[in-house]
Amino acid sequence: MPLVLVPTPLGNLGDVTQRALATLRAAELVVAEDTRVARTLLHALHIGAKELWSYREQNAAAVTNGIIERARESLVAVVSDAGMPGISDPGTELVAAARAAGVAVEVLPGPSAALGVAVLSGFPLRRFCFEGFPPRTGSARRSAFERAFAHDATTIWYESPKRIRESLAALAALAPDARVFLVREYTKRFEQQVLGSPTQVAEALEEPIRGEIAFAVAPYRLEPETSAPEDLDTRIDALLKEGRSAKEIARALAAAGAGDRRALYARASARRSMGDEGASEQ
Repeated sequence: MPLVLVPTPLGNLGDVTQRALATLRAAELVVAEDTRVARTLLHALHIGAKELWSYREQNAAAVTNGIIERARESLVAVVSDAGMPGISDPGTELVAAARAAGVAVEVLPGPSAALGVAVLSGFPLRRFCFEGFPPRTGSARRSAFERAFAHDATTIWYESPKRIRESLAALAALAPDARVFLVREYTKRFEQQVLGSPTQVAEALEEPIRGEIAFAVAPYRLEPETSAPEDLDTRIDALLKEGRSAKEIARALAAAGAGDRRALYARASARRSMGDEGASEQ
């Protein structure tokens, strides 16, 4: 019997396929990233109670062999919380383990936010690259975007609503006129689509930012630097003159790859203190 990866709806239950429904009904075991989410989905799809096992990064080593052994004898369906298992979600290592053990694997076609945002963008797709989530730190995030631009292809990204502003700020600092297409809450009731420069896209997002986010960046070629990097203190002083707080300055410069946020905060605070002392002496 096969191990079958079953894509699940991103938000609209109408996106489930007939093959997905038939597989979930026939499965003797459903392996899920979060069994609570899977149980809710099965109920919404009018599928009876199923044996559910959790499979995620934290317990993969402990449960993989058991899942493979069950798939030798019965149909095992693998689902993620939403979309295609294995795309920034658990699944690929389980597929590799099944193949190594001689267990057949099937992947059903179905919903994928990465492909949805790619096609919706209207950007060239003869070549494109799925990059997943950008790194969380400023310097690593900037490096990831620099490497992505070297592909000379459309790149597809996922991002948390808590970090999307930092990612867009990093893009704006690196490639201010790049074309970005962002989808928030794809397929859901309050879906939002935004096309523009990184700054324009950021301005279109209202606080608090909620929901799943995917965005595409059109092919972009970075111009080689022809002058020495701007002095960090000069950049900080300019932002202080704009009335920005030390916290805001640290966040913006870290997103642009200028260094560690805590160190930048300390430096901006020191520069502000120096400015206050100079003003008081006059």
